[in-house]
Amino acid sequence: MSEGYGWRFRIVLAGAWVVLLFLLVPIFVSAPISLTPDRFLTLPKDGVSLRNYENLFTNPDWTSSIWQSLVIAVVSTVIATSLGTLCAVGLWRIASRWSELVRGFVLLPIIIPSIVSALAFYRIFVDLGLLDSYPGVIMAHAVLAVPYVVITVSTSLANFDLRLEQAARNLGADMRQTLRMVILPCIAPGVLAGAVFAFISSWDEIVVTLFISKLNIFTLPRRMWSGIRDQADPTIAACATTLIFLTILVIGSQMWLRARRLRAQSQAEGAA
Repeated sequence: MSEGYGWRFRIVLAGAWVVLLFLLVPIFVSAPISLTPDRFLTLPKDGVSLRNYENLFTNPDWTSSIWQSLVIAVVSTVIATSLGTLCAVGLWRIASRWSELVRGFVLLPIIIPSIVSALAFYRIFVDLGLLDSYPGVIMAHAVLAVPYVVITVSTSLANFDLRLEQAARNLGADMRQTLRMVILPCIAPGVLAGAVFAFISSWDEIVVTLFISKLNIFTLPRRMWSGIRDQADPTIAACATTLIFLTILVIGSQMWLRARRLRAQSQAEGAA
């Protein structure tokens, strides 16, 4: 294939690989640093050690941050997935110019800078008394994650066969039954993808969390930020390596499920 495109294609291909390596290599630098036996960020020279991983999973400060991030991410993901799915289905059903205006309003959290959202949340939560509380952080993370769910579910709805809905309504199903038994099962992959993006968005969020939390809420990204700023603890590298591994595992699992679903659909169409 490359012979057909000539030397220009090879130059573009080489440039693409250079850009890809430029983006990926810094990510994997944290892996060797996480194995250093020293108490500061450096590459291991006189052997390797797992003390940083031990500190990550046994130090009360780090374990508390992990649990706080996990609880906040799970609850905000459930809220964002529910609201985002209902919003996407509602906009899909209405399908007017006003619905597109509402869609643009819903997508604002991923368009405007995070610092602007942080200032808005801070000002609102001062009056509501939600600063430095679980409900406040969960609410903020859910609002920031809803656009990802709306995008993925809307993409699935764009490929939804309207004849299935019409058939269900002709057979006597009301709108609620049609949504629960026909529409949601068909768009389940989009809902699942939106939930994954919502979870990652909450797990990785730092700017808004820094603004609306002080002493009670200390999520994992905030702990890593404090570690870098105050003492350059190499446990940060162990945490970063663990998060990279988990991210690759989640994305790989989603790709495997998607490939399996497409293969099953292909086999079903072939059998028909």
